[in-house]
Amino acid sequence: MDANLEKRDEFAKLTTWDRVSYGFGDFAQNLVFGTVGGFLLFYLTNINGISAGVGATIFFVVRWINVVWDPWVGTVVDKAKITKNGKYRPFLLNFGIPLVILAALLFLPVAKVLGSGSAATVAYATVSYMATALVYSFVNIPYGSLNASLTRDEMEVSKLTSVRMMLANVGNLLVYTLFPLFVQLASPNAKMTDTGLFGLKLKLGNYAAPSAAGAWFKVYGIYMLIGAVALFIAYRNTRERVLASEESTDQVKYSDLFAELKRNAALRNLGIFFLVGFTLMFFGNTVWPYFMQYNFGVEGGKSALMASIGLIGSIPGIFLVVLWPKLRSTLGKKGFFFTFLSIFIIGQLLLFAWSKNPSSDWLGFTGRFLQQWGLTSATGFMWALVPEVVSNGEYISGKRVAGIINAIMGLFFKIGLALGGIIPGYLLQIMHFKSGALTQTASAQFGITLSMIWLPSILAVVAMIVISRYPLSDAYVDKMNQELKDKNS
Repeated sequence: MDANLEKRDEFAKLTTWDRVSYGFGDFAQNLVFGTVGGFLLFYLTNINGISAGVGATIFFVVRWINVVWDPWVGTVVDKAKITKNGKYRPFLLNFGIPLVILAALLFLPVAKVLGSGSAATVAYATVSYMATALVYSFVNIPYGSLNASLTRDEMEVSKLTSVRMMLANVGNLLVYTLFPLFVQLASPNAKMTDTGLFGLKLKLGNYAAPSAAGAWFKVYGIYMLIGAVALFIAYRNTRERVLASEESTDQVKYSDLFAELKRNAALRNLGIFFLVGFTLMFFGNTVWPYFMQYNFGVEGGKSALMASIGLIGSIPGIFLVVLWPKLRSTLGKKGFFFTFLSIFIIGQLLLFAWSKNPSSDWLGFTGRFLQQWGLTSATGFMWALVPEVVSNGEYISGKRVAGIINAIMGLFFKIGLALGGIIPGYLLQIMHFKSGALTQTASAQFGITLSMIWLPSILAVVAMIVISRYPLSDAYVDKMNQELKDKNS
């Protein structure tokens, strides 16, 4: 048996390199879909001239296709045979390269050829986004399944989650803070501008202008090259230890999706938590460029603050994740989520206060710090619960369908991602947002504030109510994992 298949050591202690190598997969995927979630709608409206409503519809159509597609991918992953390279790892290599190529093509400057806002440009956006989303499932689902195969040790899972989310948030730093800065650096008609990075001045162009289309494609293309390398590191250096038997693998079928949802209450609860949590997350990610541009950009003259405030917002997700295992042990699973969702809401309120008092930059920096600390902690630590939900399914039914369960989790995640893009898009359309306009009406401004501040805050309260009903206690999980180890040994 290959060194990457240490099946018997199901309670393995992971090394730092084990955790970092796996976390590079999160880093890579955030470069792909972090940019999509945070900037694709902005790109489609401001660069390609597509209306916000049409852009939201593209998100809507593709996500409904994922509803059928992802469970099928999960079944394919679960039925995959164990090879010398593992069960899940080969998917990262075989589909990772097509993924980054297709993702780069999302920002291909086609509007210059096909026409701004034309039917051909809309068709290209739809097909390219659909292709990227479908291939992404063949990376994301086995990657999540790989997480549940590394170890059953709950403390090791907590440590792994903190490291992987640190790397995920390094990816977020490259996306939400540095990506728009790099695009501005590569944009035409650049002029010396304060970057907002504490006095640093650089020649920056207008990344919201159609003429910047080529800059978007160049920068994102480089990001995808980096993502390909990161996925290879995850493939090369992770080890699968907790795997289903060949007999159980042969019995996997598509209908297990419905059976698992019916019998695994923890799965249903966590799925809803994922849906609500990532909807509120991508609400903010989608609307953040609009919030900054139209509250502090043209009229406020502070659009350059986007880089520095983004840098401040990245600190919790990179440097404070080391506190997660200790905080989880002290506060408990539910207490952890209650605490950080509350911190998120406080941050939201401070950002709203800043939009009403633009001269008080401390409100913006403090609000963004607290908002991102709460958000990255709550949505990041969600993933630590997935392995125990997979084991709970195995404990109840005797089937370890990690692929199907991760497909369900990924589906809820992607629906949340889509809703976070769809609903703000439609709201902006209803509120008469004008694509490419230098200023917006009071109605459009209200739509931006509603999408950025109030709806995510309400969803955070809903998320607290959902997680309060999560049924797996630590004592139950310890007992379950020990019995499963004894059964499989």
